[in-house]
Amino acid sequence: MAVNGSAPSSGLIVSFGEMLIDFVPTVSGVSLAEAPGFLKAPGGAPANVAIAVTRLGGKSAFVGKLGDDEFGHMLAGILKTNGVQADGINFDKGARTALAFVTLRADGEREFMFYRNPSADMLLTPDELNLDLIRSAKVFHYGSISLIVEPCRSAHLKAMEVAKEAGALLSYDPNLRLPLWSSEEEARKQIKSIWNYADVIKVSDVELEFLTGSNKIDDESAMSLWHPNLKLLLVTLGEKGCNYYTKKFHGSVGGFHVKTVDTTGAGDSFVGALLTKIVDDQAILEDEARLKEVLRFSCACGAITTTKKGAIPALPTESEALTLLKGGA
Repeated sequence: MAVNGSAPSSGLIVSFGEMLIDFVPTVSGVSLAEAPGFLKAPGGAPANVAIAVTRLGGKSAFVGKLGDDEFGHMLAGILKTNGVQADGINFDKGARTALAFVTLRADGEREFMFYRNPSADMLLTPDELNLDLIRSAKVFHYGSISLIVEPCRSAHLKAMEVAKEAGALLSYDPNLRLPLWSSEEEARKQIKSIWNYADVIKVSDVELEFLTGSNKIDDESAMSLWHPNLKLLLVTLGEKGCNYYTKKFHGSVGGFHVKTVDTTGAGDSFVGALLTKIVDDQAILEDEARLKEVLRFSCACGAITTTKKGAIPALPTESEALTLLKGGA
């Protein structure tokens, strides 16, 4: 399947986990306390991935739990408006939708302060899962935030198991958020507890350092995370692009130089693009030339996402990504 002018994918990508509201300061480069005001921005990595897929012409669904409150219904509405199937969403009458206050540093990187005690997403139970929807997934994508506490952890494990049994490709982006974990050791242990189930794993350079305990971003360090059932391991390097590893080959793809405003959602945009391109043609994972083309496209999508504030408004369309690719920026 060519990246250029490809037909919209028909296989369903189901994204599991949290959706929340990010409160982003109206001014960059200040602390939360110094911020004069905040804009509310829908977020949550798995939800961002689901919308990244539909924005590129793919088919996606979101599975998770929101508060039965104005914010929760607003988020469900945003998913539906963006063409994401919403029949995997539950609402909790007792708990609120999660909130995160995000500090945008002068360089566009972020720091987080979370309000989740507990939030609705943490209270999803295995019995509330829409198993028919999960079984219909060609790709099942998830992070690690849903592993932090019960009952959501059990729901995550059950959903993963059901998707795997039904033949889905399992995609894992740990999406490390250290402030949410009780300790670094616990985060490392739980993130790795489901490592060997995934077919595709994407980590950032920072996550690679965290998981390996090494400060080297090299092939040896990356391959220490390899497991025998893995089809593709990706290490994203921000504006420098990404490194890729499969059983038979490995290499790197360069990034794009753009004017970065806010890095929120860039990794989710990258993952959404990759999954959209491979969902109906998994043979790409064994063809280095085609995989490189897809990863270049994914890097373009990630780069575009950094040029605007907030994740969801910044997720690109196929034509925007192709424009950047043709420009060779």
